[in-house]
Formats: sequence, structure tokens, C-alpha cells
Amino acid sequence: MSSTYITHFTAAPEHIDMLGHVNNAVWVQWMEQVATEHWTRDADPAHVDAYVWVVTRHEIDYRGNVRQGETVSVRTWIPDGPRGARFDRHMEFTGSDGKVKVAAKSTWAIIDKQSGRILRVPPDVSAPFLDN
Repeated sequence: MSSTYITHFTAAPEHIDMLGHVNNAVWVQWMEQVATEHWTRDADPAHVDAYVWVVTRHEIDYRGNVRQGETVSVRTWIPDGPRGARFDRHMEFTGSDGKVKVAAKSTWAIIDKQSGRILRVPPDVSAPFLDN
């Protein structure tokens, strides 16, 4: 089974835009936070020290609004192995009503911290996040 990470966010006043719901930029910040938490939870600590990930693309579908005080559950997973230096991460933010409020797919690339260069994802780095 692929590694899945689940967490929750509650919309605070600073997350709300002039329309009264979570601002689009906040969703992107939450996506980065969730991806980082998943990486640090499941990756080998030596890999966390050696590599960093950067986003190369986001695809986001906004399907519903979340207002101040409402909580969403977010689930992230990586359905397929890497392609060279990149892989796709999926996320779904679900409201207390059981409806997906935001669905996203982001493409991430790995960078070697020491050299600062993009590299092909090593198999032992991707292994904890994929189907066995």
C-alpha cells in the first residue's frame, strides 16, 4: 500500500479572504505544509538531511468553500513512481460534510542540498512512498 498522510486544518481569521472563505493562496501554503510533513514523517532521516523538494507545477480544483472556524481533513498520497527527478503528489481537502472542497495534483522535483542540482530520484528515496 502506498504511504498516505492525513492531517487537519481549521480556518483561522488570517486564512479568510474578503469573500469570507479560505483564500486560494492559503490552500497552496497548506499543500506545501502537508507535503513537507509527509516527507519528514516517512522519509529516512538521512534523506531528509540530503535532499529538498521543489514544486514545478500545481493543478488545483476548487470545489467548495471553507469559512472561518471550519475544519478540513487533508489526505495526500503519491500514486505512481518518479519520472526522472519528478513525481506527482495528490491531495484532497474534505470538509466535515464529507465533500471534497479542494483537490490538487502537484509535481515535485528533488534537489541535492549539497550540490544544489536536480537529480534522478533514487529508488531508496521513493520506496517508502510507493506501493510495494
